[in-house]
Amino acid sequence: MTNMMTALEKSKPEEGLWRVEAPVPEIGPDDVLIRINKTGICGTDIHIWKWDNWAAHTVPIPLITGHEFAGEIVEIGRDVTGLSIGQRCSGEGHLIGHESRQSRAGKFHLDPGTRGIGVNEQGAFAQYLRLPAFNVVPLSDAIDDEIGAILDPLGNAVHTALSFDLIGEDVLITGAGPIGIMAAAVARHVGARHVVITDVNPHRLALAGEVADCRPVNVAEEDLRDVVSSLKMKQGFDVGLEMSGNQQALDQMVERLVMGGRIALLGIPPGKSPVDWSRIVFKAITIKGVYGREIFETWYKMIAMLENGLDVRKVITHRFKVADFEEGFQAMLSGKSGKVVLDWTGL
Repeated sequence: MTNMMTALEKSKPEEGLWRVEAPVPEIGPDDVLIRINKTGICGTDIHIWKWDNWAAHTVPIPLITGHEFAGEIVEIGRDVTGLSIGQRCSGEGHLIGHESRQSRAGKFHLDPGTRGIGVNEQGAFAQYLRLPAFNVVPLSDAIDDEIGAILDPLGNAVHTALSFDLIGEDVLITGAGPIGIMAAAVARHVGARHVVITDVNPHRLALAGEVADCRPVNVAEEDLRDVVSSLKMKQGFDVGLEMSGNQQALDQMVERLVMGGRIALLGIPPGKSPVDWSRIVFKAITIKGVYGREIFETWYKMIAMLENGLDVRKVITHRFKVADFEEGFQAMLSGKSGKVVLDWTGL
């Protein structure tokens, strides 16, 4: 194996990524080296591409970006057990410490020292990725590399959707991006009664209807009160999954939830947003902030659901060879895509 590899790097503090030749990472005794086959382009990658304020204050330059991936183990550190050369895998992109109270209690996803591959550390937009063996998630034959490459965002959807009991519940999802759409599919898979997803992007809403058994609603054209009535719901929605980061969407969700409703909040509003806390208090609404995935409970659950019939493949709308990565990013930026997958094989 050559000691150089192709990678996509944030090389300059301006819009874009650049294809570069970089050294193949050297692994430590507790690491594995993964040959990347497929990667997904994430909303975080779009922030880095645009080089917005968040990216400029978070991402060191130069940095190989990307954190959604599937591949094959090609090298194993001397202290690694339970994994083998040639094993197909994805992996948890949050690199955690083991000294914090949260980690020592097994709540790894809450470790305050978490660092992200492709955000703080060298990432997966490359032919090879070094990853701690602890973070490796083996893939069964039932999950191909294309689906393996979108397990990270599917994990966000699963973590959010399973924050509350959904069996027999009516669920409102605000934001029909890929994660919101996959959350709708998860909600139906686990037994929700009505699943409504809102947005103002007709392309995303049409995709939601293809991927999930849900009721897409363009709130620029349709009133949620009429939707509640048409579905013969007596009070409103039991559970809200906020994926948009839009304050107006959150306000609409609070308005349409039942007394004692529950909200799982994954979307991040830009900057500070005004909240009418009296509405939250007087409706006795529970709000849970969701970050990433539960390590590793979410991974076990989503893999089990995929093996048991959960189908989210149609959320992948565009596929490109890595040589055409700029087209992939333009597809994401267009607002007319679902997930975009880059193919690293054949380099």
